[in-house]
Amino acid sequence: MAKTELKNQIRRLRFDHEEMTQQELANRAGVTRQTIIAIEGGKYAPSLMLAFRIARVFSLRVEEVFEYEGPSASKQNQSEST
Repeated sequence: MAKTELKNQIRRLRFDHEEMTQQELANRAGVTRQTIIAIEGGKYAPSLMLAFRIARVFSLRVEEVFEYEGPSASKQNQSEST
């Protein structure tokens, strides 16, 4: 399975929050530990609702936890116009 273009700070945030385990984060976000492992490893992109729930666990905005690493809008617009 290909990695997503969605980068995240989950591992660092867990460490910064008293070394929260993946299971603790999973419990607080309402998902399985396997889901957290897949998201943290970049193998799975969370739904928007799950991204908000994960961010809320850390008292952060979604964009402070996740960052999209796809083609920039200007590059996309240039390729669409040709």
